[in-house]
Amino acid sequence: MEFVAWYTHKFIMHGLLWNLHEDHHQPTGKLFQKNDLFFLVFAVPSWLCIMLGMTSENYLSVGFGAGIALYGLTYFLVHDVLIHGRFKWFDKTENAYFRAIRKAHKVHHKNLYKKDGRCFGMLFVPFKYFKA
Repeated sequence: MEFVAWYTHKFIMHGLLWNLHEDHHQPTGKLFQKNDLFFLVFAVPSWLCIMLGMTSENYLSVGFGAGIALYGLTYFLVHDVLIHGRFKWFDKTENAYFRAIRKAHKVHHKNLYKKDGRCFGMLFVPFKYFKA
């Protein structure tokens, strides 16, 4: 899922659907952003895989759907809670991995525009961000 999310972020969010993602890089101050609609990009296929897989007893499909849903939960906890602090649940952590994730994401957000972005991943970050 990390590669799918990276690809979607780089080529869809910073490409064809930039108009929905733009307010994530240029915040409006609103609690909800147009960018939040991207949860549907993953939630709908997840739900369909689980529902159709259960009704047809295709448990491989159920597994795909559950995997997408678990990545969505991870995304919420890591991106929205840990990185952006939408909820102050983990704002005091000093874990080296979490610090590296935050540094890489700050590099990504230095660019406020559609082009010339870096660090599109969420869970896999380049080793250089682990250095103090």
